[in-house]
Amino acid sequence: MPSTSTTATLRVRNLRKAFKDVVAVDGLDLEVGAGECFGLLGPNGAGKTTTIEICEGLTEADSGEVELLGLHWSANAGELRQRLGIQLQETQFPDKVTVFETISLFRSFFRHGPAPVDVMTLVQLAEKRNARVGGLSGGQKQRLALACALVGDPDFLFLDEPTTGLDPQARRQLWDLIEQFKLQGRTILLTTHYMDEAERLCDRVAIMDHGKTIALGSPRELIASIGVEHVVEFSAGGAARALELAALRSLEGVREVQTQNGTVLLQVTALHRTVPALLGELARQGVPLTELRTHSASLEDVFVTLTGRHLRDE
Repeated sequence: MPSTSTTATLRVRNLRKAFKDVVAVDGLDLEVGAGECFGLLGPNGAGKTTTIEICEGLTEADSGEVELLGLHWSANAGELRQRLGIQLQETQFPDKVTVFETISLFRSFFRHGPAPVDVMTLVQLAEKRNARVGGLSGGQKQRLALACALVGDPDFLFLDEPTTGLDPQARRQLWDLIEQFKLQGRTILLTTHYMDEAERLCDRVAIMDHGKTIALGSPRELIASIGVEHVVEFSAGGAARALELAALRSLEGVREVQTQNGTVLLQVTALHRTVPALLGELARQGVPLTELRTHSASLEDVFVTLTGRHLRDE
């Protein structure tokens, strides 16, 4: 089983990839250490999937360098394929094939690795051994795709939005599996749209936008970098258009005020002082509240601060 060390297992230098109508990756630099779970975050179109497909050897870069496990796709493609596990955004398996047959087929592609029955047990599909793929639930199909990524006992695991479209219970089951792999010392590159997922699983994250890295660090470091502890969100219906935003910015503890689709967001450092002051100011302005929420600052707030939009915006 792979062991944890401080050696970088993935180095990306000045990576560029352009398509007919867009520059998907624009001079990207990344480095992933052995044994860490590294998150690649960003909105749709940020270049995450293109980046990960280049690292997986599925797409050729226009320029730049990718060194993976000390090897390069141009000279070591066969060796790299034996040492990687890849779960794509969407994996299509034949509906009529059973779970055991599918995992056995993928296991046959690798020189070494666990027995198919052991992998089925690991991803909690042993009871579905003889079930046909077409009859599996969405969460079970995602676990099957994960099993197929693990049958070669990979040194490096790529997970491209592995929980998209799953219900909360299925997502948390996959989180538990990924955390098991982390404890085994596997190196993981994870892309996700879910900030709670990144905060729970990732040792470090890079936030991408327009093909570039705009922030890099541990979730705790990035959240601390925006200098706020809490976010207050409120809606005031049609009266929101009459709000005096300058007055809100002057309230005690408020660092920043933003408006998005009729919702006002206040980044604050002293929630217990800001909320009463906000309620008083809204009463002074004659603006009725229709909704009020607060939450601790998160990676989502980091992204909003850096880009002015939410991570899941198209």
